[in-house]
Amino acid sequence: MTTPNRSEILFVYDAQDCNPNGNPIGDNRPRRDPDTGQGIVTDVRLKRYIRDQLLDDGFDIYVKKLNGESRTRTTLVKDVLEDVDDADDIEDVSDIGKKFLDAATDVRYFGATLSFESSDDEEDEAFRQALSDSFPNNFQGPVQFLPSKSLNEVEENEEYDSLTSVISTGEENRQGGFDLDDKRIKYGIFPFWGLVDNNNAAATNLSEDDVQRLDTLCWRALKNQTTSRSKLGQEPRLYIRVEYSEEDFHIGGLQNLLDLAGESEQPLRSVSDITVDASDLLEALADVSDRIKTIHVLGDRRLTIDTGSVTVSADDFGEVLSEDGYDVHEIDVIEERDLAN
Repeated sequence: MTTPNRSEILFVYDAQDCNPNGNPIGDNRPRRDPDTGQGIVTDVRLKRYIRDQLLDDGFDIYVKKLNGESRTRTTLVKDVLEDVDDADDIEDVSDIGKKFLDAATDVRYFGATLSFESSDDEEDEAFRQALSDSFPNNFQGPVQFLPSKSLNEVEENEEYDSLTSVISTGEENRQGGFDLDDKRIKYGIFPFWGLVDNNNAAATNLSEDDVQRLDTLCWRALKNQTTSRSKLGQEPRLYIRVEYSEEDFHIGGLQNLLDLAGESEQPLRSVSDITVDASDLLEALADVSDRIKTIHVLGDRRLTIDTGSVTVSADDFGEVLSEDGYDVHEIDVIEERDLAN
């Protein structure tokens, strides 16, 4: 199997009139940096969208609920391995680690903890011990994302909070109400930075097909997995994967090379109110252009980007990169969504 090249991912999406990542220990309020007011979306939230999209695409995953309930790691391993139910079954498999990684697609990307819980049941305990003897304590994932802080200071819309829905009780047209506890931000634009590490790729058998799958997976996950009431309103705006030809090299922190251009006197409420300044990003790429193999790019025409010399819509950003001399792969989500299956 060919080990994938190291890549950096810059994935930008925005959130309008929704709750992109509520904090369960904070009354489910949208996460914000208390000092800067920037919105926060965790890497765990982004990975959940991607895992759910993998399931929808027909791939099995390890980190999931079964029948709507959280289960132990032992149960999840049994579910992924399907025909492996006890310690004897494990002995019959020549390479249980490979069988697990082949089936658990999300582990190939993000890794997993594999310390299994003890059991008072003799048979279950024998299975747990066999698992512990066969697996490492964890697989370190070669694909990681940092939590994202929004480019702008986000505001919470208090008008949505504690929204009361009134419904008829059906009896003498009486009506009752209940609190929906609805907390949303007005607008935020979030840049995620991610790394595909070539060294850890070998540890989880991450393939080149898996990496190519990311090029449509992230975009489709935001399109398809944010359709619940509180999550609707999030849209992918820009995806860039910088694939390097030089081993073990990356720039790092690409999310810090984006900013909002100009200062609007009007409050930000939608993608139409912003222009993203990508001039620092382009300068950083130019400095290492001889180490870049290909730039994979996808943009939404509704996002405006200032390159430092021209202003373009994000769907033309690939053309800007091509004119700068890079080998560019402009991603077609519809045409390429099944290529890596």
